[in-house]
Amino acid sequence: MTPPARSPDSRGPDIVVVAVSARALAAAACRVGRRPAAIDLFADDDTRQLAAPCLRLPSRGLRLDEDALMEALERPELRGLPLVYGAGFEDDPRRLERIAETRPILGNGATQVAWVKDPFAFADALGRLGIPHPEAARALPGPPERYLLKRVGGSGGGHVAAVPPATRPGAEASRGWYFQRRVGGHAVSVLALGDGERAVVVGLSRQWAAPTPEQPFRYGGAAGPMRATHRLGGLLSDMTVRLCAAFGLVGLVSADFLVAGDTVHLLEVNPRPGATLDVFDRAPLPPLFGLHVDACAGRLPESLPAPWRCRAALVHYAARPVTVGRGFPWPAWTADRPAGPARIEAGAPVCTVRADGASVGSARRQAEQRQRRLAAQLETQAMEVPA
Repeated sequence: MTPPARSPDSRGPDIVVVAVSARALAAAACRVGRRPAAIDLFADDDTRQLAAPCLRLPSRGLRLDEDALMEALERPELRGLPLVYGAGFEDDPRRLERIAETRPILGNGATQVAWVKDPFAFADALGRLGIPHPEAARALPGPPERYLLKRVGGSGGGHVAAVPPATRPGAEASRGWYFQRRVGGHAVSVLALGDGERAVVVGLSRQWAAPTPEQPFRYGGAAGPMRATHRLGGLLSDMTVRLCAAFGLVGLVSADFLVAGDTVHLLEVNPRPGATLDVFDRAPLPPLFGLHVDACAGRLPESLPAPWRCRAALVHYAARPVTVGRGFPWPAWTADRPAGPARIEAGAPVCTVRADGASVGSARRQAEQRQRRLAAQLETQAMEVPA
């Protein structure tokens, strides 16, 4: 499961990938034969093996620094190269407008991203489409225990919090935040390819949280392909295809739902490649990076095969501060490996852990077993490394 390393090439990069963590995009680009440069917040060891140059931006709460990003894109070897982006642009889509002044963006533009990430414009559009969606409001509509507090443009679940119990109905959310009604169910994500008018579903995945008291909905991981009933799979696929057409979305996008029996609620749309690249970018599917680029140019496949085994990919977070020593023996089933020596603070992501299985459940269980082994290995290593 180790991603293909990039072969040395004197011609330099032919595309730029940018995200909070760009490793999955870089690996996907290499799988289709591209020569990526990568810009992200980590410059992990395996990202450096896949991309050249691999540039690390200063991190402000896992947010991309716009000025540092634009400075990095002005490097001579990156000027004018097409760009594919992942997570990190939802909070300020205007950055995409600035980037588009100097290079092609292979993905959704600022207008599409702003539309699907504006909670009120998004909810209005879903109402017209007849797609169930939890109520969103600027002022708390009812008892605080029935609502969540969300940051506009957030991603990864870390921006979602419980409403403080003392909050009174009618209280206004702070600027850049809003209230959303709580709904129950398990999380299901649909990965799709859009060409601005049509869409093809790549696959469904189950997702789960890695909660903390401060971040009860922090993203934990995903496993797929999920084998849904014919009715549920058809319903989720139909909603996602209609969403892509209504918002004019192109390339790889994902729609996140909560499913409880026959009840389905759409939570959000992520209009760019995301975490499930690690789940779906493998045989017998064609390389997803190539499909993304083709879809952005208006070329969609009629249908896509489904992988015959399931894969899980979860984020391993540091339960307490941990130091990764130089030369730490990362297992082959890890990705996003920090280049040691590195100190990782409590609550920060350490790496991604992957595993395969006959079902979504067995793949997740295997990944969680590996996660526990890795945590123990990191603890042992920490005791052996001098302070």
